[in-house]
Amino acid sequence: MRIRGLAMSGGREVAISAVFTALLVVSILFLPSVLLTSGRLGPSSAKEWPFLAAAKDGGYYPVSFAYLISASTGDAERAARLLAALYHPANSYLLHLDREAPAEEHRRLAELVSGQPVYGRVGNVWIVGKPNLVTYRGPTMLSTTLHAMAVLLRVGRRWDWFVNLSASDYPLVTQDDLMEAFSRLPRDLNFIQHTSHLGWKIKKRARPVILDTALYEADRSELLRPSPNITTNRRGLPTAFKLFTGSAWTMLSRRFAEYCVMGWDNLARTLLLYHANLVSSPEFYFQTVACNSREFRNATVNSDLHFIRWDTPPKQHPLYLGPKDYRRMVLSSAAFARKFRDADLVLDRIDREILKRRPPSRDDDHGDHAASASVARHGGQFFSYGGWCSEGEVGLCSNPWEPSRKGAIKPGAGSRRLRVMLNKMLSGRNFRKQQCR
Repeated sequence: MRIRGLAMSGGREVAISAVFTALLVVSILFLPSVLLTSGRLGPSSAKEWPFLAAAKDGGYYPVSFAYLISASTGDAERAARLLAALYHPANSYLLHLDREAPAEEHRRLAELVSGQPVYGRVGNVWIVGKPNLVTYRGPTMLSTTLHAMAVLLRVGRRWDWFVNLSASDYPLVTQDDLMEAFSRLPRDLNFIQHTSHLGWKIKKRARPVILDTALYEADRSELLRPSPNITTNRRGLPTAFKLFTGSAWTMLSRRFAEYCVMGWDNLARTLLLYHANLVSSPEFYFQTVACNSREFRNATVNSDLHFIRWDTPPKQHPLYLGPKDYRRMVLSSAAFARKFRDADLVLDRIDREILKRRPPSRDDDHGDHAASASVARHGGQFFSYGGWCSEGEVGLCSNPWEPSRKGAIKPGAGSRRLRVMLNKMLSGRNFRKQQCR
């Protein structure tokens, strides 16, 4: 379809828009297959990929998290590195490598994950077996996030918050730090940076009507939108609900994730239909759902828990972080930061000074040599410091179910920084004042 096809008016335009929004909803409700216990990756089987082992519940930890790690072409190595930096046996992890990435890269990611024996022993890491085609400013990114929520709800593991990250993100605290800080919070809180002051986004994002061709084309796709002189495909702001916008990166409670997937009072489903034709819908959808819901509007914290350096106004593109940003990242007390270039030196410093990830000892005869080889593929680093992996040795961290370490948490300075930030956000002076306004 050519762009000029968007100039259609009246019933024909509404009919075509309805078709594409229906395609989006069907694609989410009819979930694509995922690598669970069946383990489909071409001709491979679950036996070949040990990370597809049956999951064990990490219920003996105070809280746990479900992570979506989204990656695109060229991201296999850093997605694996991010997974290792975030890894904890109590959590759940789903990796999605965009369908545009070549088959060799999909296989490379599977090899990096399956090469780490701990993932197989715990059984809490999965890779999407039939990945989605994603145009990152269209609703397909939102569809992928909702798909991940549905999968992580279905696998049957306990988790309290869902976190969506990209391969260009990196943690600024250990998972033990995160667990200790969040164990003190109500489990229904949602961390969604939001505002109803749309500003420049009214003209550039909210009013244009777009079609995301990735909803119906099998190959590379793009957004179709009207040229500036076409006015028939610009809509007014909604009156049935209030539109909110903010960061695409969120931490959502399990209850809210269930609400977005199930949509039991139909608000989430109605808003999904509306956002199918909205530019950069991931920056609007969860904000608008939470702030228009009676159940969740009063449990929304106005933060995405990220340190991000933006370009000059309109603050549309995050800048790459480097060594000169390290001090500001630490002082921000944020849990995560973005975005980083692949193998940037500042990541090594974060590993060394914050996460306490250390290279394995190459002359340790008692270590797990298979794990050592996997560590080498992860850039010479290992898991973050924590109660289950505090000694920094490959052999000791390869068995997370060892009785002396099961359920143990060893938070550090990152937990103290994070608690101070959370206490400030949730104080009576700030919490209600910054909520859904």
